[in-house]
Amino acid sequence: MAQSYKQIQKQIEALQRQADKIRDQEVKGVVDRIKVAIAHYGLTAGQLGLNAKSGSGNAKATAKTKKAVPVRAAKYSDGQGNSWSGMGKRPFWLRDALNAGRALEEFATESLSPKAQTPKGRTAKKRKAKVAYRDQAGHTWSGMGPKPRWLKEALEAGKTLEEMAG
Repeated sequence: MAQSYKQIQKQIEALQRQADKIRDQEVKGVVDRIKVAIAHYGLTAGQLGLNAKSGSGNAKATAKTKKAVPVRAAKYSDGQGNSWSGMGKRPFWLRDALNAGRALEEFATESLSPKAQTPKGRTAKKRKAKVAYRDQAGHTWSGMGPKPRWLKEALEAGKTLEEMAG
């Protein structure tokens, strides 16, 4: 016996109610597990990508488009609310002041004073890389990174690293 359209519609509605009920139960279980994980790890809304300011439901899109800009300490300030970290182009307020004859040192904040720069007034020195291997032609390699071509060729020719240690 063939079913009527009305009977099939009733079956669809019953199945939809059943599907909605099962989905609600599954969602409740997932939410409960998420709450346990949040409490266990002490996660925040920001760590989960839930940005209250965005208003959009797509947390992945907002997390990818917004980059965290590191806040740098001001190295130069005019005392009127203008400051500059020393990175990037000089701001107009500083350029104008320098063009008017003022010196850059006048705008240096306390963090640039010699006492604050290094302990005991010493200046930081760059370290030179130690030469670990050397050939007769004057080529050198510190032992860090990939082996240079001259070293590979010397090793293929029968030399050892101990012979080239320098």
